[in-house]
Formats: sequence, C-alpha cells, structure tokens
Amino acid sequence: MTAYWISIYKEILDEDKLAAYAELAGPALQAAGGTFIARAVAAQAYEAGEQTRTVLIEFDSVEAATTAHDSPAYQEALAALDGGAVRDLRIVPGV
Repeated sequence: MTAYWISIYKEILDEDKLAAYAELAGPALQAAGGTFIARAVAAQAYEAGEQTRTVLIEFDSVEAATTAHDSPAYQEALAALDGGAVRDLRIVPGV
C-alpha cells in the first residue's frame, strides 16, 4: 500500500543548514524510492493551518518510507540539518 512522507516546517532556524540538508536529503530519498509530490509553502491554509513549508513524498509502502528515513544517506542529511529547523515529520499509509 502506498505511503506518504509529510514534513511540515514549523520554524526554519538556519537557512544554510536547511540548504545543506536539502542537497543531501533529496537524492537520498529519491534513491530509496521516494517521489516528491509537493514541496512549497502552503498556497492556502485553513482552520488551524499555517503558511509553512510542507514536503510531500510518495513511497511504495510505510516500510519503504521508514527504511528511507533510517538509511545512512538520509541520516547524513539529518546530521547536516543539525537543528536548523523545527519540523513535524510523519509517514502515513495511503488509502
């Protein structure tokens, strides 16, 4: 069953660290089978929503997304981020 990696950036603390993370994370997640669906600040936010950067990545399964997160390549990207952002990251199964 398809799964979605949803990352919401609550606060960006260091643009340089975020850029270093993105340079490593994109290729790492794509190599692990992820397909970027959306990557932008919300065009509209309703109810309790916020105008924050959101990333949506599709994977073949929850297991594939979890494996991507735990991979050495993605862990290297997280090390580069090093507290440069406060994020809410979740992996959600598709319907």
